[in-house]
Amino acid sequence: MDEIKDAKDLKVVHTPGVKLDAMGLACGSPAYTDDVEIPNMLYAKMLWSPHAYAKIKSIDTTEAWKVPGVKAILTHKDLPRVPHTTAGQGYPEPSPYDTYTLDDTVRYVGDRVAAVAAETLEAAKEAVSKIKVEYEVLKPVFGIYEAMEEGAPQVHMEKDSKNIPDAKHNIAAKFDFEIAPKKWFEEADYTFDESWTIPYLQHCALEPHTTICYFDNNGRLVIRTSTQVPFHVRRIVAQALQIPVKNIRVIKPRIGGGFGSKQEILEDIVAALALKTNRPVRLEYTRKEVFISSRTRHPSICRVRCGVKKDGTITDLELGIYLNTGAYGSHALTVMMCAGSHVIPMYHVKNNIKFIGRSVYTNLPVAGAYRGYGATQSFFAMECMMDMMAEKIGMDPVEFRKMNYIRLGEGSPVFKAMGEGREGVEQFITSTGLMEGIEKGIKEFKWYEKARKYKNQKGNIRRGIGMACMMQGSGIPEVDMASCTIKMNEDGSFNMLAGCADLGTGADTVLAQIAAEVLGVKHTDIVVLSADTDVTPFDVGAYASSTTFISGNAAKKTAEKVRDMILEVGAKILDEKVENLYLEDRKVVSKSGASCTLSEVANTSLYYYDQHQIIASASHYAQTSPPPFQANFAEVEVDMATGKVTLLDYVSCIDCGTAVNTQLAQGQNDGACMNGISHTLCEGLEFSANGTPLNASFRRYKIMSMNDTAPVRTFFIPTWEPNGPFGAKSVSEIGINGPLPAISNAIYNAVGVRMNVAPFTPDKVYAALKEKAKAE
Repeated sequence: MDEIKDAKDLKVVHTPGVKLDAMGLACGSPAYTDDVEIPNMLYAKMLWSPHAYAKIKSIDTTEAWKVPGVKAILTHKDLPRVPHTTAGQGYPEPSPYDTYTLDDTVRYVGDRVAAVAAETLEAAKEAVSKIKVEYEVLKPVFGIYEAMEEGAPQVHMEKDSKNIPDAKHNIAAKFDFEIAPKKWFEEADYTFDESWTIPYLQHCALEPHTTICYFDNNGRLVIRTSTQVPFHVRRIVAQALQIPVKNIRVIKPRIGGGFGSKQEILEDIVAALALKTNRPVRLEYTRKEVFISSRTRHPSICRVRCGVKKDGTITDLELGIYLNTGAYGSHALTVMMCAGSHVIPMYHVKNNIKFIGRSVYTNLPVAGAYRGYGATQSFFAMECMMDMMAEKIGMDPVEFRKMNYIRLGEGSPVFKAMGEGREGVEQFITSTGLMEGIEKGIKEFKWYEKARKYKNQKGNIRRGIGMACMMQGSGIPEVDMASCTIKMNEDGSFNMLAGCADLGTGADTVLAQIAAEVLGVKHTDIVVLSADTDVTPFDVGAYASSTTFISGNAAKKTAEKVRDMILEVGAKILDEKVENLYLEDRKVVSKSGASCTLSEVANTSLYYYDQHQIIASASHYAQTSPPPFQANFAEVEVDMATGKVTLLDYVSCIDCGTAVNTQLAQGQNDGACMNGISHTLCEGLEFSANGTPLNASFRRYKIMSMNDTAPVRTFFIPTWEPNGPFGAKSVSEIGINGPLPAISNAIYNAVGVRMNVAPFTPDKVYAALKEKAKAE
């Protein structure tokens, strides 16, 4: 059968196929972690640290044990001391092994101190309140640069942690890279040195972190949990509690959002309580606990030094990223690396390139994976710098980007130098629609009309426009791997077993569409079961924009194996040569016009000739990570009397190759852009002088809804990625990276102040306007 190489020839892929779980979820059918009733359930609560940094001198649980219904109380004395990482990454994890299920030192307000399991939630809460802890309070450190200073408080002084490159200076991860064939800036007509800052940001998934642990009839531990990485949960819980992997089963039900926050292994304490009591145990974080004690985006300072010639040539680029990883180094190295590897290759640099990366421990909440994963921080800086350079040389910012972006067939030394935990892979751009995306955006946004209209404004209300371009990745090359199994049923339907984790994104639907395209059926003829470590084959999980590209390729390979088996049986039924047959409309069809149904094929294979189950498995790992590209355009209105910024229009033109499910892909990009807009205009965790979070609730931590701002207008730029399943690349993350720089550039265009510190709240914008007025 000829390989499809153009989206116009697709029948199931590249359509808005109905989401397989949509009706059940819309009708409220039990689907999520907590939607089960298990007899004899115990309820868990945690005692969290009130101090940013302290040693636990003693814990008295006497009064807590007196609370009726208490069945277990765990402290650091009751568990094995096993250093591990909570980052849900492939083995060997590149993050430091600096975490313990329970420790005798607490390193931020909200760190674990003790755990209780009781017959009721009320009893668990009461018992937690009665635990008496004596602390030796230590001096904390909160700032990124402060933490690296000589003599600063050392966050990790323990001797048994592993893979911390410089604990004395609180450096959890570091990487430097430089190509400098010439003297720095010797050819530059203009040089720049600026920094941009992002605060702590919360994922704000609708469903809080929830885990239920129980035992099957063979005494094996079953972990039912809201996770993006079920296989990593199994491995790391086994490691932390020193039990065999074979004794653990992890089940991921439906998930109410993840965005990276659930790429974290927090299930170990629930498993420990279940093992202690030999009873089912449930732990659900409150919203406040999610804000403080789950994970956040890495706060960052991104410094960019660069040089440009008057003709628009970028001569030199140094990007330094300094991340606050918080109390533990979860994802400390890999977020830092992505801050460079996804950003620096975006534009041609004639001479010198340098990257400086540091992830730094502080006594603040733990940062982890978050949609955008480092690229968000660095593209904020890089795309604002692109505008600054363009202005300095008198070039239109759109034309400046079009002149310098990476082209089809080109590579970058950064790809090979900067991997995620290991050396990278040499890569070349095999598909790009960025130029078309820029042109589409200019047209839909009416860029030049608005530029002329807003050129000479007066009065307090000013409007401005800004744009930003970016790239991301599609999985981690030579690291990520996924597997899939498909078997055929008597009625010509199929069961798919996939290890990938659908986070509500529609991954199950997308994989079904890919397989259905190969098998000549509707995607609703594929029954998908995903993310059960006992039943489904291995998959690294849902992160790094890998599901469509990595898991999708595994599904396609598997379906092709099944297709070939079907055609062999069909050839016997029709007495035809296999090469004359193809699959279409749930039939095996011959070029001669003869056909037989897939049901005939299935029943023949199961009950008649050469009886066998039509079933196949396949795995896929990639040697490349083809980037999606995006051009973003923002229009804002700024009230100079108050500093309030209102977003009037936002256009996002994205090249994700073939959008497997056009409706789901649009939802992904719209949501990512809205997420980024909210970051830009209002989000950020605030802390007291002693490190206590002050706005850990939706009452005080503002997130924007679609009603709060102008609608995002997404446009897909069709390209065909030869390494992707039916031309597909990733779509889910890149959109979050655009709003910060695009809106920052638009504010500058409107009122002449550059906003380098997010979020751009009215007080910050107003203060910047006052400073500008003073300078004038």
